[in-house]
Amino acid sequence: MKGLILNGSKNVFEVECEDGYIRDCSIKGKILKSDSDYYNPLAPGDIVDLDDNTIEEEKGQILSVEARKNEFVRWNIKKRLPQLMAANLDYLLIVTTPDQPPFRPRFIDRALAQAENQNITPIIVCNKYDLPAAKSEDFLNRLKTWEDIGYKVLALSAKTGEGMVELANLLENHLTALVGQSGVGKSSIINVLDNDVVLKTGSLSQKYGRGTHTTTKGSLMHIQIDEALVGGLQGTCADIIDTPGVRRFLLHNVLPTNLHLYFREFKPFLGKCKFGMSCSHEKESGCAIKEAVETGAISKIRYDSFLRIREELISGSFED
Repeated sequence: MKGLILNGSKNVFEVECEDGYIRDCSIKGKILKSDSDYYNPLAPGDIVDLDDNTIEEEKGQILSVEARKNEFVRWNIKKRLPQLMAANLDYLLIVTTPDQPPFRPRFIDRALAQAENQNITPIIVCNKYDLPAAKSEDFLNRLKTWEDIGYKVLALSAKTGEGMVELANLLENHLTALVGQSGVGKSSIINVLDNDVVLKTGSLSQKYGRGTHTTTKGSLMHIQIDEALVGGLQGTCADIIDTPGVRRFLLHNVLPTNLHLYFREFKPFLGKCKFGMSCSHEKESGCAIKEAVETGAISKIRYDSFLRIREELISGSFED
C-alpha cells in the first residue's frame, strides 16, 4: 500500500494511506538507507510504501520512500546535518515582510538559490504589505530586482486581504510549501485561504521585532480555498505544507564554486569569462559577470548578495 507523509519526526510519521485511513507509521528497520544523510529521513510530501503485513487500522510500517521529483532542504546549524523540509513540490512560497520582522533580502536570495538547485518554482510573497515600510524605496527596488530577473513576486496582506485572490488562484490544485522567518505570517496566510483551518499565529518579540516559533514541525494540509477568493466556486482545493519558521536559512549541497549556477541571471554569461568556468567572478580581468554588472545587465544588488553568500559558504560564518 502507498501513502503520503503528512508530518512526523524521528521514527513516527503520520501517513495518509491510499485506503483512506491516516495512520501513525514507523520506519521498518528504523532507517531508510537512501536518506541516511538527513537527520530526518522523510518530509511532508513524500510518497512511501507500507508493509501490507503490518497494517492495522491506526498503525503501519514504512518500507521505502519513492524517488522524489524534488526536495527542499536547508542546512541545520544545531544538528550539523541537512534538514529535509518538504518533497515533491509544485511551488515554494518564500514569505517575507517589509517590516515586523525586519526585511531580510539575503534570506530570500539563499532560498531562491536552494530552489534553483532543486528545480522548484519559487514565488516570493511579501506579506504585511499594508505596513508603511512597504513604501520605502529600498524595499520596492529589491522587489523589482527579483521581478526583473523573472521571479513571480506577490504583494499581499493577510490582514486586509490584498493580493489573496491572486495567491489563491495560483495555489489551486498544486502542492506548495511555505518557508520564511518566524513572524512573517505563514499561518495567517493559510487561515485566510481556508476559514476552516485555524492555525496558531505567533506574536513578535517586543525587544527584537522577531517572530516566535508557532509551527514546530512541517505539516501537509489539504485545504478548501475560501470560495470568496476563487469567484464563488465551491470545492476548490490546494495542498499546503507549513514549515517551521527559521531565522537563518543556510544552503545545502551548494558549493562556493558552483553558487553562480543558481543565480539565474548569471546563466547567459557563464563560460564567457576569460578564465572560463574557473572564474570566481570577483577579481579576475575579463570576467563576463563583472562586465554585466557594470553595464547593468546584472543587478549590483544581486551581485553583492552573491559575493556575500559565497563568502559565507567559504568561511562557514553566517549573517542575517
